[in-house]
Amino acid sequence: MAKAAGRLGKGLAALLDEMGTAPPLATATGTVAIDLIDPNPRQPRQDFDEARLEELAQSIRERGILQPLLLRPRGSRYEIVAGERRWRAAQRAGLHEVPAIVRDFDDATTFEAAIIENVQRADLNPLEEADAYNRLAQEFGHTQETIARLTGKARSHIANLLRLLDLPRNAQAAVRAGQVSLGIAKLALSAPDPELFIREAAARGFSVRQAEAWLASAGRRAKVARARAAARDPDIAALEASLADALGLVVMIRQGAGTGHGELVIRYESLDQLDQVIARLQG
Repeated sequence: MAKAAGRLGKGLAALLDEMGTAPPLATATGTVAIDLIDPNPRQPRQDFDEARLEELAQSIRERGILQPLLLRPRGSRYEIVAGERRWRAAQRAGLHEVPAIVRDFDDATTFEAAIIENVQRADLNPLEEADAYNRLAQEFGHTQETIARLTGKARSHIANLLRLLDLPRNAQAAVRAGQVSLGIAKLALSAPDPELFIREAAARGFSVRQAEAWLASAGRRAKVARARAAARDPDIAALEASLADALGLVVMIRQGAGTGHGELVIRYESLDQLDQVIARLQG
């Protein structure tokens, strides 16, 4: 029975074992007509990569479905608890029925199982994965330790991803869109301006090492700006420091003695940085 439950995947097997339902499920495997199966309307994953679905469909044509779908009865039909990608790919592969395990789950357990299955997939981006862990914690009361056990992930991995939810909204959007890597997203957490840092990293295609160097350089620029500001008019110095922090660039305000005239100097180091300044000035 343990071997059969293991076919569900480590996370789902752990969840079912926790509920005390793994042994009955292990004996309930059969086949279900594919046209009697409906997707779960609360499925956490909304986007299904077409190329990956076609790859899975080709694998199913050659070897069949190796891991049964997990379903629950809904009147005369069935609803997917786990395995929507396999169901979609099986339709593409021309199958008329699929191997399935049927169990009468309640709504909460169905949703929980769907989340756990999704975080075990390699194609979630870091923010999607962080959202899933956060939902397991907030909606089902799981600690990081129990999430680690249910998903088969290291606790440190879960903790690091959950921290990404502290990033500003625009920075999170860039990570969700795959514009920067997980390593750069983690670095953004320590950046003075995470949004500017991620925008710069995405525009210039930074590696993690290049992003670290840019952060160090930005820190030096800020230090120079603060030192220069300390020796000047405190109001002008504060304004320079504020602008430097906002732009991530060296800013100088030169005011003529006893006059209302002066100049604002923004020092940039690349055309990309110039484009970003112009974009901000144009609103």
